[in-house]
Amino acid sequence: MFEFARPASARAASRKRPEDHTLNPLHAKISVAMRLHGPMKGLARTAMLLPALAMVLAMGAGCKQKTQPSPDVWAVVNGQEIKRDDVDKYYRTRVNPEGPEPSQEEALSLKLNVLDELINNEILLERAKKLNLEASDGEVEDKFTEMKSPYTEDEFQRQLKDRGVSVDDIKRDLRRQLSITKLLNREVVAKISITDQDVTDTYNSNKAQFNIVEPRYRISEIVVTPRKEAQIRNLKNDDATNEVEAERKVKMLEDKLNSGADFAQLAMDYSEDMNSSAMGGDLGYVPESALNQADPVLKRVVLGMKPGQVSPPMATQGKDGTRIVILKLITRESPGQRNISDPQVQQTIRDSLRNHKEQLLRAAYLTIARDDARVTNYLAQQVIEAAGKLPDAAKTDFPAKSSGH
Repeated sequence: MFEFARPASARAASRKRPEDHTLNPLHAKISVAMRLHGPMKGLARTAMLLPALAMVLAMGAGCKQKTQPSPDVWAVVNGQEIKRDDVDKYYRTRVNPEGPEPSQEEALSLKLNVLDELINNEILLERAKKLNLEASDGEVEDKFTEMKSPYTEDEFQRQLKDRGVSVDDIKRDLRRQLSITKLLNREVVAKISITDQDVTDTYNSNKAQFNIVEPRYRISEIVVTPRKEAQIRNLKNDDATNEVEAERKVKMLEDKLNSGADFAQLAMDYSEDMNSSAMGGDLGYVPESALNQADPVLKRVVLGMKPGQVSPPMATQGKDGTRIVILKLITRESPGQRNISDPQVQQTIRDSLRNHKEQLLRAAYLTIARDDARVTNYLAQQVIEAAGKLPDAAKTDFPAKSSGH
């Protein structure tokens, strides 16, 4: 994702109010004495009213301090504000400005999701800071340089303008991503342990899954399209928006692959397929019968590849138009029962168990972190109070496309 002391409460104010004289025996005696002296009777009544008046004023002051923040503040996390502009910057990356305009309900729902992600990120970033795991300036600069490397300076500035973000926005997002990764690696990933017994038990409970009834191929892909995608989920938020950009991007990917770059990492960084990029382009095992239904060019290439081999870029036609695809054949399996002694079977089970456990621990860790945080989601409150009718909050302005496109 291109991912950013409250006023004293009424209770705090009330703690500072004057003593309640009616509960003080000494003041009670003075009040009686005043009532016994006729000329002092009015003063006594005034004296008794002063503490009550002070209490009302103190409570009023406390209420004033609990005022809502400015309208552009959509959430507060442990005193840190998340503003509408922060949400809109990420929202723009999730919506295709050239596609149908989302309805008010769709826009608000997506913005609530984006805001919830920003809240989670802010909570995790604070934890990373407390544990001295915040990314250093050097780490941020290294990642920024790597992200910027495929582009000329003019191209990079055009990318920023088209997305409505600044260099500072990008670096702040990179620092957050790197810091959260450090935190989760230490607090979650490091706690995961998969034993040989776990692998054996899983195999014995799922033997049928390792009985291969037809040849199958484990394939990874990197996808580039010559058009702006509605949603981009690669790590670099990189999207070719026309044929010239697509050709340049494919050439860059070929150069990196020929130089020995990791295929899975390139897929995570640059692939424009939102379903597979997060998995390093891994499509899992594709049975041969499924290849029969695919593009004939893809089928012919896959059947002719050796495990570990990477294909040249191929233009294919998908349901949304042209797609340029680079494939990698990870492995090919023949029909038959796979035994637990097969190292590949063991690794497949181990990877699956690790992924499932990591998802579980991440969810649990985030739940604990949110329980410990002080979060106020003002946008959610407004949506409820307005019964979902917030046309202004649903609206987002998109920057004009630069002439370079």
